[in-house]
Amino acid sequence: MESAMDYHTARALLEWQVELGATEAILDAPVNRYEAPVQKPKPQTEAPVVPVKKPEVDPVQVANSLAQGASDLAALKTALASFEHCELKRGARSLVFADGNPAAKLMIIGEAPGRDEDREGRPFVGRAGQLLDRMLAAIDLSRGDEAPENSVYITNILPWRPPQNRDPKPDEIAMLMPFVARHVELANPDILVLMGNIACQGVLGKRGITRLRGQWGEAFGKPVLPMFHPAFLLRSPHMKRETWADLLDLKSRLTHKG
Repeated sequence: MESAMDYHTARALLEWQVELGATEAILDAPVNRYEAPVQKPKPQTEAPVVPVKKPEVDPVQVANSLAQGASDLAALKTALASFEHCELKRGARSLVFADGNPAAKLMIIGEAPGRDEDREGRPFVGRAGQLLDRMLAAIDLSRGDEAPENSVYITNILPWRPPQNRDPKPDEIAMLMPFVARHVELANPDILVLMGNIACQGVLGKRGITRLRGQWGEAFGKPVLPMFHPAFLLRSPHMKRETWADLLDLKSRLTHKG
Protein backbone atom coordinates (compact mmCIF):
# COMPACT_ATOMS: atom_id res chain seq x y z
CA MET A 1 0.00 0.00 0.00
CA GLU A 2 1.35 3.39 -0.97
CA SER A 3 2.02 5.82 1.80
CA ALA A 4 -0.10 8.99 2.06
CA MET A 5 1.16 12.01 0.10
CA ASP A 6 2.97 14.44 2.30
CA TYR A 7 1.97 18.06 2.63
CA HIS A 8 4.76 19.54 0.51
CA THR A 9 4.24 17.11 -2.36
CA ALA A 10 0.49 17.75 -2.39
CA ARG A 11 1.02 21.50 -2.40
CA ALA A 12 3.53 21.28 -5.25
CA LEU A 13 1.07 19.27 -7.31
CA LEU A 14 -1.72 21.82 -6.60
CA GLU A 15 0.47 24.74 -7.61
CA TRP A 16 1.37 22.87 -10.80
CA GLN A 17 -2.36 22.45 -11.61
CA VAL A 18 -2.90 26.19 -11.04
CA GLU A 19 -0.09 26.97 -13.45
CA LEU A 20 -1.82 24.77 -16.01
CA GLY A 21 -4.95 26.92 -15.67
CA ALA A 22 -7.06 25.08 -13.13
CA THR A 23 -9.33 27.55 -11.33
CA GLU A 24 -11.67 25.25 -9.41
CA ALA A 25 -10.51 22.37 -7.26
CA ILE A 26 -13.89 20.93 -6.32
CA LEU A 27 -17.48 21.20 -7.56
CA ASP A 28 -20.62 21.88 -5.57
CA ALA A 29 -21.91 18.39 -6.37
CA PRO A 30 -20.19 15.14 -7.31
CA VAL A 31 -20.03 14.25 -10.98
CA ASN A 32 -20.61 10.72 -12.19
CA ARG A 33 -18.22 10.44 -15.13
CA TYR A 34 -19.78 7.12 -16.17
CA GLU A 35 -23.27 8.55 -16.60
CA ALA A 36 -24.44 9.19 -20.16
CA PRO A 37 -24.60 12.89 -20.95
CA VAL A 38 -28.03 14.43 -20.88
CA GLN A 39 -29.21 15.30 -24.39
CA LYS A 40 -30.21 18.90 -24.60
CA PRO A 41 -33.50 19.45 -26.40
CA LYS A 42 -33.01 20.75 -29.92
CA PRO A 43 -34.24 24.27 -30.41
CA GLN A 44 -37.48 24.36 -32.30
CA THR A 45 -37.00 25.79 -35.75
CA GLU A 46 -39.66 27.97 -37.22
CA ALA A 47 -41.35 26.73 -40.35
CA PRO A 48 -39.81 28.32 -43.44
CA VAL A 49 -41.73 31.28 -44.74
CA VAL A 50 -43.03 30.47 -48.18
CA PRO A 51 -43.34 33.65 -50.22
CA VAL A 52 -46.80 34.20 -51.61
CA LYS A 53 -46.58 34.48 -55.36
CA LYS A 54 -48.43 37.39 -56.79
CA PRO A 55 -50.68 36.43 -59.67
CA GLU A 56 -48.86 36.98 -62.93
CA VAL A 57 -50.18 39.87 -64.96
CA ASP A 58 -50.67 39.45 -68.69
CA PRO A 59 -49.66 42.79 -70.28
CA VAL A 60 -51.72 42.02 -73.39
CA GLN A 61 -54.88 41.54 -71.32
CA VAL A 62 -54.21 44.74 -69.39
CA ALA A 63 -53.65 46.63 -72.65
CA ASN A 64 -56.80 45.18 -74.17
CA SER A 65 -58.86 46.19 -71.15
CA LEU A 66 -57.50 49.73 -71.17
CA ALA A 67 -57.91 50.11 -74.92
CA GLN A 68 -61.47 48.81 -75.00
CA GLY A 69 -62.38 51.16 -72.18
CA ALA A 70 -61.46 54.19 -74.29
CA SER A 71 -64.50 55.77 -75.95
CA ASP A 72 -62.59 58.27 -78.09
CA LEU A 73 -59.07 59.12 -79.22
CA ALA A 74 -58.37 61.44 -76.28
CA ALA A 75 -59.36 58.69 -73.85
CA LEU A 76 -57.21 56.20 -75.77
CA LYS A 77 -54.18 58.46 -75.43
CA THR A 78 -54.82 58.75 -71.69
CA ALA A 79 -55.20 54.97 -71.41
CA LEU A 80 -51.95 54.42 -73.30
CA ALA A 81 -50.14 56.88 -71.03
CA SER A 82 -51.33 54.92 -67.98
CA PHE A 83 -50.01 51.59 -69.31
CA GLU A 84 -47.09 50.59 -67.07
CA HIS A 85 -46.06 47.20 -68.48
CA CYS A 86 -43.78 48.34 -71.32
CA GLU A 87 -40.20 49.05 -70.26
CA LEU A 88 -39.72 51.38 -73.23
CA LYS A 89 -41.86 53.96 -71.43
CA ARG A 90 -39.21 54.38 -68.72
CA GLY A 91 -36.47 55.33 -71.16
CA ALA A 92 -38.50 57.50 -73.52
CA ARG A 93 -38.86 61.23 -73.28
CA SER A 94 -42.33 61.49 -74.84
CA LEU A 95 -45.45 59.50 -75.64
CA VAL A 96 -45.77 59.69 -79.42
CA PHE A 97 -49.47 59.14 -80.08
CA ALA A 98 -50.50 60.51 -83.49
CA ASP A 99 -50.43 63.42 -85.90
CA GLY A 100 -52.59 64.72 -88.73
CA ASN A 101 -56.34 64.73 -89.20
CA PRO A 102 -58.18 62.01 -87.23
CA ALA A 103 -61.05 62.26 -89.73
CA ALA A 104 -58.78 61.46 -92.71
CA LYS A 105 -59.69 58.63 -95.05
CA LEU A 106 -56.08 57.43 -95.01
CA MET A 107 -54.32 56.24 -91.86
CA ILE A 108 -50.59 55.51 -91.90
CA ILE A 109 -49.07 53.17 -89.32
CA GLY A 110 -45.32 53.40 -88.92
CA GLU A 111 -42.89 51.48 -86.74
CA ALA A 112 -41.59 53.36 -83.68
CA PRO A 113 -40.48 56.89 -82.80
CA GLY A 114 -36.91 57.96 -83.43
CA ARG A 115 -34.89 60.64 -81.68
CA ASP A 116 -36.68 63.59 -83.29
CA GLU A 117 -40.11 62.08 -82.72
CA ASP A 118 -39.26 61.35 -79.10
CA ARG A 119 -38.18 64.95 -78.63
CA GLU A 120 -41.27 66.52 -80.24
CA GLY A 121 -43.89 63.94 -79.29
CA ARG A 122 -45.14 63.54 -82.89
CA PRO A 123 -44.58 60.74 -85.42
CA PHE A 124 -42.53 61.23 -88.59
CA VAL A 125 -40.92 64.61 -87.93
CA GLY A 126 -37.26 63.85 -88.69
CA ARG A 127 -35.67 63.34 -92.11
CA ALA A 128 -37.91 60.34 -92.73
CA GLY A 129 -40.94 62.44 -91.84
CA GLN A 130 -39.91 65.19 -94.25
CA LEU A 131 -39.59 62.63 -97.02
CA LEU A 132 -43.01 61.22 -96.10
CA ASP A 133 -44.54 64.69 -96.40
CA ARG A 134 -43.04 65.05 -99.90
CA MET A 135 -44.35 61.62 -100.87
CA LEU A 136 -47.84 62.53 -99.71
CA ALA A 137 -47.73 65.92 -101.43
CA ALA A 138 -46.94 64.12 -104.70
CA ILE A 139 -50.44 62.59 -104.58
CA ASP A 140 -52.12 65.73 -103.17
CA LEU A 141 -52.26 64.67 -99.54
CA SER A 142 -51.16 66.53 -96.42
CA ARG A 143 -51.27 65.80 -92.72
CA GLY A 144 -52.33 69.40 -92.13
CA ASP A 145 -55.31 69.48 -94.52
CA GLU A 146 -58.73 69.74 -92.89
CA ALA A 147 -60.59 67.94 -95.66
CA PRO A 148 -60.75 64.19 -94.90
CA GLU A 149 -60.19 63.26 -98.55
CA ASN A 150 -57.00 65.35 -98.76
CA SER A 151 -55.48 64.61 -95.37
CA VAL A 152 -53.77 61.76 -93.54
CA TYR A 153 -53.71 60.50 -89.98
CA ILE A 154 -50.40 59.04 -88.75
CA THR A 155 -49.45 56.81 -85.83
CA ASN A 156 -46.93 54.07 -84.96
CA ILE A 157 -47.00 50.51 -83.67
CA LEU A 158 -45.00 51.68 -80.63
CA PRO A 159 -45.61 55.03 -78.93
CA TRP A 160 -42.23 55.06 -77.15
CA ARG A 161 -38.77 55.15 -78.65
CA PRO A 162 -36.69 51.97 -78.26
CA PRO A 163 -33.16 52.62 -76.96
CA GLN A 164 -30.62 53.32 -79.70
CA ASN A 165 -33.49 52.99 -82.21
CA ARG A 166 -33.30 49.20 -82.00
CA ASP A 167 -36.08 47.08 -83.51
CA PRO A 168 -39.01 46.51 -81.16
CA LYS A 169 -39.12 43.08 -79.52
CA PRO A 170 -42.02 40.71 -80.30
CA ASP A 171 -43.42 40.98 -76.76
CA GLU A 172 -43.34 44.79 -76.96
CA ILE A 173 -45.27 44.69 -80.22
CA ALA A 174 -47.78 42.19 -78.84
CA MET A 175 -48.58 44.17 -75.70
CA LEU A 176 -49.17 47.39 -77.64
CA MET A 177 -51.23 45.96 -80.50
CA PRO A 178 -54.54 46.25 -78.59
CA PHE A 179 -54.00 50.02 -78.53
CA VAL A 180 -53.24 50.05 -82.26
CA ALA A 181 -56.37 48.02 -83.03
CA ARG A 182 -58.54 50.35 -80.96
CA HIS A 183 -56.84 53.35 -82.55
CA VAL A 184 -57.87 52.14 -86.00
CA GLU A 185 -61.37 51.37 -84.76
CA LEU A 186 -61.87 54.85 -83.31
CA ALA A 187 -60.31 56.75 -86.23
CA ASN A 188 -62.17 54.53 -88.71
CA PRO A 189 -60.21 55.36 -91.89
CA ASP A 190 -61.08 53.96 -95.31
CA ILE A 191 -57.54 52.69 -96.02
CA LEU A 192 -54.48 51.73 -93.99
CA VAL A 193 -50.87 52.04 -95.11
CA LEU A 194 -48.29 49.99 -93.23
CA MET A 195 -44.83 51.50 -93.49
CA GLY A 196 -41.98 49.09 -92.86
CA ASN A 197 -41.43 45.61 -91.48
CA ILE A 198 -42.47 46.31 -87.89
CA ALA A 199 -45.85 47.67 -88.97
CA CYS A 200 -46.41 44.62 -91.17
CA GLN A 201 -45.32 42.30 -88.37
CA GLY A 202 -47.72 43.89 -85.89
CA VAL A 203 -50.76 44.21 -88.13
CA LEU A 204 -50.35 41.34 -90.60
CA GLY A 205 -48.10 39.01 -88.61
CA LYS A 206 -45.64 39.00 -91.52
CA ARG A 207 -42.21 40.38 -92.30
CA GLY A 208 -40.36 40.84 -95.58
CA ILE A 209 -41.33 44.29 -96.79
CA THR A 210 -39.59 43.82 -100.16
CA ARG A 211 -41.99 40.99 -100.88
CA LEU A 212 -45.04 42.51 -99.21
CA ARG A 213 -44.90 46.05 -100.56
CA GLY A 214 -47.49 46.93 -103.15
CA GLN A 215 -49.59 43.85 -102.29
CA TRP A 216 -53.01 44.83 -100.98
CA GLY A 217 -54.31 42.91 -97.98
CA GLU A 218 -56.85 43.37 -95.22
CA ALA A 219 -56.64 44.01 -91.48
CA PHE A 220 -59.08 45.39 -88.92
CA GLY A 221 -61.71 45.16 -91.65
CA LYS A 222 -59.83 47.72 -93.80
CA PRO A 223 -57.87 47.50 -97.06
CA VAL A 224 -54.15 47.53 -96.21
CA LEU A 225 -51.20 48.52 -98.39
CA PRO A 226 -47.65 47.74 -97.17
CA MET A 227 -45.03 50.25 -98.30
CA PHE A 228 -41.34 50.94 -97.78
CA HIS A 229 -40.60 53.07 -94.73
CA PRO A 230 -39.21 56.52 -95.68
CA ALA A 231 -36.15 55.81 -93.52
CA PHE A 232 -35.44 52.81 -95.74
CA LEU A 233 -35.78 54.98 -98.85
CA LEU A 234 -33.24 57.42 -97.45
CA ARG A 235 -30.77 54.52 -97.25
CA SER A 236 -31.91 52.94 -100.53
CA PRO A 237 -32.97 55.72 -102.91
CA HIS A 238 -32.99 53.30 -105.84
CA MET A 239 -36.22 51.83 -104.38
CA LYS A 240 -38.13 55.08 -104.87
CA ARG A 241 -39.47 53.89 -108.23
CA GLU A 242 -41.38 51.07 -106.51
CA THR A 243 -42.64 53.51 -103.91
CA TRP A 244 -43.88 55.89 -106.59
CA ALA A 245 -45.85 53.01 -108.13
CA ASP A 246 -47.35 52.26 -104.71
CA LEU A 247 -48.30 55.91 -104.23
CA LEU A 248 -50.08 56.02 -107.57
CA ASP A 249 -51.93 52.81 -106.67
CA LEU A 250 -52.88 54.32 -103.31
CA LYS A 251 -54.17 57.51 -104.93
CA SER A 252 -56.28 55.46 -107.35
CA ARG A 253 -57.80 53.45 -104.49
CA LEU A 254 -58.55 56.61 -102.47
CA THR A 255 -60.19 58.26 -105.47
CA HIS A 256 -62.28 55.14 -106.10
CA LYS A 257 -63.28 55.04 -102.40
CA GLY A 258 -64.32 58.69 -102.63
